[in-house]
Amino acid sequence: MVPEEIPLTPMGRDEIHRLETALLIGTLLSPEVIELLKDPNERLTWVDSLAVAAAALARERAHMTTSRIAEELGRSEATIRNHLAKKTKAGQLVWQTYERFVKEGVKIDVEGLLGRSTAELSRFRSENDELKRKLEESLAKVEELSRKIEKAKEGLRRVLEEL
Repeated sequence: MVPEEIPLTPMGRDEIHRLETALLIGTLLSPEVIELLKDPNERLTWVDSLAVAAAALARERAHMTTSRIAEELGRSEATIRNHLAKKTKAGQLVWQTYERFVKEGVKIDVEGLLGRSTAELSRFRSENDELKRKLEESLAKVEELSRKIEKAKEGLRRVLEEL
């Protein structure tokens, strides 16, 4: 996203939606939120709260009233006020993203996320290779033990036949 395409004080529906989307994506990609989203039981709640907070802030920046924002988003005015006043964690996180956009321009750090993902992927591959090696060693030991058991059985059969 190019900073000029997403105004921090939107005018009109299209600009509101672009700012809302940038706020949501920028917040979702922050390391703190990625950590919070790892809990599958809380993931949907977090995404919903962040989406509402991002939508509320984008509309507030477009000078909409709290009651109109609440009506558009289908939430209570108290919920909207709490997000905008940073009384909720979701509101705080979205405001942090907005403040970062004000300082640095609208930049979504996909490269940083990909860098972390690449490092994690490399670590997983290394662990996978190590597990494969250990599995192959274990299978070789099982085969060796199977041969020894077969030899022992054969020896036992011969002893039993001689009796």
